Amino acid sequence: MKRLQEFRIFYNHTIFPELVRMEKHRKRLVRLLIFSVFLLFLLTIVQIYANVFLLTLFLTIPIAFYVGYIAYRIRKFQQRFKPNIIGLILDFLDNAPNYGKLSYDSNKKIEQKVFEESGIFGKGFPFYRGEDFIEGRIGEMNFELSELDVRRISPVSNQLEEVFRGIFITSIFNEETEGAITIWPRRKRPFISRAIKDFTWADAVNVDEEILNPKFKEYFTIYATEDTHVTGILSEPMQEALMEYIQSSKKDIYISFRGKKIYAAISSPKDLLEPNILRSNLSFQEMKEFYEDIELALLIIRDFDQTH
Repeated sequence: MKRLQEFRIFYNHTIFPELVRMEKHRKRLVRLLIFSVFLLFLLTIVQIYANVFLLTLFLTIPIAFYVGYIAYRIRKFQQRFKPNIIGLILDFLDNAPNYGKLSYDSNKKIEQKVFEESGIFGKGFPFYRGEDFIEGRIGEMNFELSELDVRRISPVSNQLEEVFRGIFITSIFNEETEGAITIWPRRKRPFISRAIKDFTWADAVNVDEEILNPKFKEYFTIYATEDTHVTGILSEPMQEALMEYIQSSKKDIYISFRGKKIYAAISSPKDLLEPNILRSNLSFQEMKEFYEDIELALLIIRDFDQTH
C-alpha cells in the first residue's frame, strides 16, 4: 500500500505532466481525423454525383496516400507514447532497493524458442507476437520480460485459438540447481493437457503430495522430474508469496524451472498501456494497472532472489 501511495505522488509530479503534453498531440490528431472524415465524405459525394470514371481514378491515388499518412500519424503517436510513459514508470520502479537499471524496447520481445523451452505451454505455435521488452537486474538475478500473444490452430475448428496472452518472464538462478519443475493453475489443466503430456514423456511425474501448503496445492498442479528437490526450489516462503500475488491480482500465473533457468507467465486479457486515440489518456487508473502488472512480474523475480 505504501509503495502504491508513493507511485501516486510520482504520477502527480512526473507522469501526469508528460501525459498532458502527449494529450495535446492526441487532440491535434483527433482534429485531423475529424477533418479527414469530413473531407473524404465530400469527395465521395462529388464522385457519386459526377459519376466520371476518370475523376474517380484520379482521386483514388491521393486519397490512398492521405489515408496512409493518417495511419502513419497514429502509429507515430503510439510509438512516442509508450516509450515516454513506460520509461517514467520504470524510473520509479528501479528506485526500489536491490533493483538495477531497467531498460525498455517497445519492438523487441522474448523469442519464441525461449518461450517454448519453458515447457509451460508446449511447442509449435504458428502465431507468435510480442512487444514491450523490459530487461534489468534484481539482487543477483538478471531477467527479461515482454508482452506476448501466442496462439495455435484448434483441432476442433481449425482456426487460431489463444494459448497465452500476457507477460512472460525469464531469469536465471544465482546458484546451481538440478532437475525441472512446472506448475500450472489446476483449473487450466484441460487447456494445457498437451504440455503436461510432453513433460511426462520427459520422465516428469506429479508431485502434488510434496507440497504442504494446502492453498497452493489447491490452486496449482505440480510436475517434476525425479532428480528434482521440489521444496528446495519451490520453497514455502515462495509458495506463500505466489498465493498472495494470485489473491491480489486475480490473474493466472504459470512457472517452470529448467535447471538454473526460471520462466513465469502472468495472464492479462488486454494490451499493456496501449494509448487511446479517440479519448483522453489522462487516467491514473490505467497507469496504476500497468504499474501493478509490471511490479507483479518484478516481485516474483525479487522473491526468487531473496528466498534462494
